[in-house]
Amino acid sequence: MNADGKTNHDMTNSDIALLLADAADEVEIGIAPYDAVVRGGRRRRARRWAVTAATVLALAASSATLAVAGLPGGGGGRVAPVATQPPTAEERHVYAPQQTLLATGSDGGRAWFVRIEVWGVPRDEVEAQRQLDAMSESGVRPVDVRQASELVGKISYFVFRSVGDKFAPVMQNTVSRTDTLSGTDIQAGALPLVPGSDGPQRLVIGKVAKTAQRVTCRWKGGGMTEIHRVPAGSDVNSDEQVIRPVDGSPYNWFVCLAPEGAAYKSVEVTK
Repeated sequence: MNADGKTNHDMTNSDIALLLADAADEVEIGIAPYDAVVRGGRRRRARRWAVTAATVLALAASSATLAVAGLPGGGGGRVAPVATQPPTAEERHVYAPQQTLLATGSDGGRAWFVRIEVWGVPRDEVEAQRQLDAMSESGVRPVDVRQASELVGKISYFVFRSVGDKFAPVMQNTVSRTDTLSGTDIQAGALPLVPGSDGPQRLVIGKVAKTAQRVTCRWKGGGMTEIHRVPAGSDVNSDEQVIRPVDGSPYNWFVCLAPEGAAYKSVEVTK
């Protein structure tokens, strides 16, 4: 696996475990034939792109609270206990993922898009097994998960790419909720735009800390694309290349597409 000279990692292609599949017959065709780039703004220890990252999910700490407050005009009487129920597994998206469209556009007359699905955190093995079953029914499975208990306390995400009539998963990860990205930390992969092709690595997909304001993608032979963060709930069109918040993810995500004839050189958080 190749990367620019500043990259600090020791991963193998099997660590990347980026998947390509033919949507028509759902046949997995193995490790993706492209380089992956993993960078750490603080030269942090290399992480396994396919199996290590982070999530934060607030869990309700109690099933009930007791509020004591002054009643309007009433001299401070007591308010009856207010029961608060922790969110259900369905409300936490344990059995059905949240979906976010990262980018879409047209290239050479072909429509394309990149979408991410995030599965919520199972609290116990029962929820984890039901989640694993739901994943299997939807045609996905975390590559390094051998048993359902490994999903407890973690989120799983799957990134999909579609170009014309070709649709395939390209990245996946099951991540601990205790991991984070900060500052200029960035993890990204570069690949051809068309699934299964050996064309130039034009498409860059990655994640950054929520504080990152700008990502710069540089292309071989010169030229670059600068993309900026948009706030949650922004009405910016999905065909604009930007840094986006993703429902259920502790990171913001971005997509860069090189101009036709160009290819990936490097990517970094520049603000």
